[in-house]
Amino acid sequence: MADRRLADVQVGWLTAFLDLPADAFGEEVRFWRAITGSTVSPPRGEHREFASLEPFTGDPHLRVQRVDDGPGGMHLDIHTDDVAGAGAEAVALGATAEHDAGTHRILRSPAGFRFCLVPWEGESERARPIRWPGDAISIADQICIDIPAPAFDVEVEFWATLTGWAPVPDDRAEFVHLPRQPAITLGLLLQRLDSGHTATAHLDLATSSVPDEVVRHEGWGATVVERFPSWTVMSDPAGRRYCITARNPRTGR
Repeated sequence: MADRRLADVQVGWLTAFLDLPADAFGEEVRFWRAITGSTVSPPRGEHREFASLEPFTGDPHLRVQRVDDGPGGMHLDIHTDDVAGAGAEAVALGATAEHDAGTHRILRSPAGFRFCLVPWEGESERARPIRWPGDAISIADQICIDIPAPAFDVEVEFWATLTGWAPVPDDRAEFVHLPRQPAITLGLLLQRLDSGHTATAHLDLATSSVPDEVVRHEGWGATVVERFPSWTVMSDPAGRRYCITARNPRTGR
C-alpha cells in the first residue's frame, strides 16, 4: 500500500465535492446526476445539505453540498485512517488549518485551495466509465486545481508530498499530473494560471469522443465556453465551469 500513503498516514480515497448555492441546488444536482450517470443518495447532515452521486459501479467519488452563502465552488476530500495525524502532516507541509470538527479537518493549501481530511470508511472500488448511446465512453475522474503562477511550484511540491504521488510533467508546461492510483477513481491535475490570487478547482471528464460528449452535455443545458485541440471548456446550467477532455476514460491518461 506504499503508493497510497500521505506522508506517514494512509490515503484511502479521494472525493470531489461540488459546493452548490442553495438557489441552484436542485438544478445543479439534476445536471451532474445526468451527465455522470449517477443516482443521488438520501440527503444527510444536520440540514440535509449533503448527498453522494452514486456511480453505476464502484464507490462514490462525487458528492454535493448545499451552501447558503456565496457562489459555491469545489473542494477536495482526502479520506484517511488518521485524520488528526494527516492534519498535522498537512500543516507541517504548509497548509493552513481552518476548522477542527472532530471527525474531520478543514484546511487550505499554501495557495489557498480548500480541502478536507475525513475518515476513510473502506472505499476501494473504482468506478467504471459509462458507454452512452452513440458509443462514446466517459467518466468524471479528475480534479484540476487552478493555481496562480507565483504559487505554482510551491503548490506542486505540497500536493506531491502530501499524497506521495510522483508528479508527471505534461507536454504543455502549465500542467503537472498526479496520476490516479489503481484503486482510486480520481486523479489530480495541477494547472498554472496567469491570473487570480487564490487556488480554485474544477472537474474534468475523460471521454473517448469529445465532440459527442459535448453534444450530450448541451442536451442537458450546458454551453461551450472555449474549444482546444484536446479538451473543451464547458459551463453547466448555473455557470460552473468544467472540462471535457480527450483522455482515456479507462486509464485517465
